[in-house]
Amino acid sequence: MTYQRPNFRHPNLPVNELGYTRKDYEGALSTLCAGCGHDSISAAIVQACFEMSIEPHKVAKLSGIGCSSKTPTYFLGNSHGFNSVHGRMPSVATGANLANREMIYVGVSGDGDTASIGMGQFTHAVRRNLNMMYVVENNGCYGLTKGQDSATADVGSASKKGEPNPFEPIDLASVALQLGATFVARSFSGDRAQLVPLIKAAISHRGFAFIDVISPCVTFNNNPASTKGYEHVRDHLAATGTVDFVPVKQEITTSYPEGESQEVTLHDGSVVHLQKADPELDINSRRSALRLIKDYKAKDQILTGLLFMDEDSRDLHEIIGTSNKPLRSLNESDLCPGQKVLDNLNESLR
Repeated sequence: MTYQRPNFRHPNLPVNELGYTRKDYEGALSTLCAGCGHDSISAAIVQACFEMSIEPHKVAKLSGIGCSSKTPTYFLGNSHGFNSVHGRMPSVATGANLANREMIYVGVSGDGDTASIGMGQFTHAVRRNLNMMYVVENNGCYGLTKGQDSATADVGSASKKGEPNPFEPIDLASVALQLGATFVARSFSGDRAQLVPLIKAAISHRGFAFIDVISPCVTFNNNPASTKGYEHVRDHLAATGTVDFVPVKQEITTSYPEGESQEVTLHDGSVVHLQKADPELDINSRRSALRLIKDYKAKDQILTGLLFMDEDSRDLHEIIGTSNKPLRSLNESDLCPGQKVLDNLNESLR
């Protein structure tokens, strides 16, 4: 079977501030199952990058192994990409980020790639506050190996041919909060109106921005017995509210009536507006987010939206004081500054 996409596009397609059309942010034609939620996430990333007028060559896409980790092929075809070993994407992202802090890093992983074999790598990327957007396309199963339950599958949830899962699930949003992630959100692949602004905010955030996206598997979890299936998720969503991302270039933020939204200013001056459906949520409090996630789970509901953001986030480069320049641009005088600089450095460590 061959997969071909027509090259023709309407000559009057809308363009962004860079003169790019949405087509310039697309990738190869997807070979995932028709209707897969992962493709909806790819489309949301394409839409967010197009609307933010991001230069494609300034984005680095990284992934591990799994259905989810195939998806970077399907968006930002003109960006840099690296498909790593199963569960090892965070260490590759860390190395790339330390070598060149000027790039925008987008990590795409799955519930198996992150919550099982990659959990150790994930925890250290979070606690180091690596400056990247980390998206988990969470379907609760291993789609590439015939649908076995993953570590995020809920107790009692069953895939199409499996027995009900007897084990407690790992809630990755809660884990990220406990480990110190400075931006935590959850969404649903079928809710682009919520997901696109969350992606924009995550890209603009300085630090580790984690988005757990429930993305039902149409092949193995598309049945009523699965809590990651379309029927169950759509019937049990509880959103924190409508999220709107306002770039810093737009000074008018009065479209939201006072008292109905909460403004959060990002480091680059961008603003996230969160219309809170639950008055108990304080997006500046980890404890508040963790409590509400637990409370909604007890009601058999999935809390989505922006759950937590640290406005004073300091990323890994700030924490350890790395070079302001990409390593490839350092010259001999930068690398060998002389004896006086070395003496001052040694003195500072005494």
